[in-house]
Amino acid sequence: MTHALPYKISTLIFIQNTLDQQLLIQRTKAPNKDCWSPIGGKLDMHIGESPYECARREINEEIGLLVTDQDLHCFGYVSEKSYEGTGHWLMFLFQCKQKIQSLPATIEEGRFAFYSRDAIDNVKVPESDRLLIWPYYDNYRDRFIGIRADCSSNHELNIVEELKLK
Repeated sequence: MTHALPYKISTLIFIQNTLDQQLLIQRTKAPNKDCWSPIGGKLDMHIGESPYECARREINEEIGLLVTDQDLHCFGYVSEKSYEGTGHWLMFLFQCKQKIQSLPATIEEGRFAFYSRDAIDNVKVPESDRLLIWPYYDNYRDRFIGIRADCSSNHELNIVEELKLK
């Protein structure tokens, strides 16, 4: 007998400093424990929170920056079926147009660091970020991309569908 996996909706927000380095957090909790990734978090679905509201809230909670919807560009979504065999994810990808001046203080979720885009290829990031998120960020952050991936076969990432808008 198989059991249903939980479904989670989240945001992932790409923020840069004034030197165009990416802000990453080294996660202290699953998923992606000990890996570096952009900030973000799960939607409060029980209150009807939108992806934009979630992105604004997560930015404020994690780094203390207040942003508006106009400060955010939603450049895509990623639907991951059976991520790490623990659940399904629908993740909205945002580029924050506001740049930050300094490194935020460490929080319960992890510590922060700035990395050049090239350096990110040499740090511990989630495998799905390395194969999917960062290449799509590089190529589509000024446009829009939709991706459907299936991780249920041997926990390997398989792209099932791509929607690319110019």
